Amino acid sequence: MVVVTFIKGWHSLMYFKPGEKEGKTRVSILVAARNEEKNISKTVDDLLAQNYNEELTEIIFIDDHSTDRTAEIIRSYASRGVKLISLNEDQALNSYKKKAIQTAIGQSTGTLIITTDADCRMRPDWLKTIIQFYEAGNYKMISSPVAYFQEKSFFERAQSLEFLYLIGLGASTIGNKQPSTCNGANLAYEKEAFYEVGGFKGIDDLASGDDELLLHKIAARFDNNVGFLKNRDAIVYTHAKPTLKEFIQQRKRWASKSTRYKNKSIIVLGVCIWLFNLSVLMNLGIGLFIGFYFKLAIFQVLAKIIVEFLFLYDVTGFARRRKLLFLLPVLNILHMIYIVYIGIAGNSGKYNWKGRMVK
Repeated sequence: MVVVTFIKGWHSLMYFKPGEKEGKTRVSILVAARNEEKNISKTVDDLLAQNYNEELTEIIFIDDHSTDRTAEIIRSYASRGVKLISLNEDQALNSYKKKAIQTAIGQSTGTLIITTDADCRMRPDWLKTIIQFYEAGNYKMISSPVAYFQEKSFFERAQSLEFLYLIGLGASTIGNKQPSTCNGANLAYEKEAFYEVGGFKGIDDLASGDDELLLHKIAARFDNNVGFLKNRDAIVYTHAKPTLKEFIQQRKRWASKSTRYKNKSIIVLGVCIWLFNLSVLMNLGIGLFIGFYFKLAIFQVLAKIIVEFLFLYDVTGFARRRKLLFLLPVLNILHMIYIVYIGIAGNSGKYNWKGRMVK
């Protein structure tokens, strides 16, 4: 029943076809950056290469206490209109990214705010496509797709498949008018809507949640007036984590915001998924001694593979990464172990993010 709902939600999202009409919305693109000297130039170049009216485009980078050449590189683009804000607070925070975004919004001139990350890449029609979708639908918030690319190992390709599952899940819940998740690497919202819901007030003590928790606030206030932009030109590309340690730290950070979910249906869904994966692992363990439980576990794993294949077939097709589906059977047991572990670890203890230990 759940997979039918997800598939229905994904298919309810029509593929958006931009027209020839020029957009008229003034937009501010905000990018929080910390120690990104290796990637920042490519991101800036992509933003400057957008096929949208330069007079209506504002690009603001916020340097989050970088200890490398990140700020210096950004300043070198000042003559081309790229603005730089440097954080300079007096006391330590637990939510530097939210502080960076909120500070930039306060100094921005755009009607529409778009956030992305300092290690992301985008096509030339990325901005134009978002603006046309916004003007066509009059949305308060728009979630757009994010995908990994340039993978260098089996581990990174495995992350690509799992990440597409997460993006597809978020898209399908938006399609079903029950928004659950999005990604701040490709997120747009009206400045007025941001202030009307109180910005990050109430969630500003968490390091994560500048995307999902804000989505929940805006969806609740504006009657789910949230859209998902289903168009390949709108995809933002980023990199998978190269090591298991970095991957675990990232997923712990993502999971930590679940403690602030207020939508009971999202919480129930998350708990049910976690309990299902736990039950499979328990049945496998007991099955070493009692054959019935081993057969039950095999049935659960096969059912999980089939269900995920049905959902991911269209999602990977949209991203033109359908070959990743060959990894699905191999990854299922590992994925279940990871889900159970992250469900616990992400809601307890600390994690490392951008060289900082976060509670």
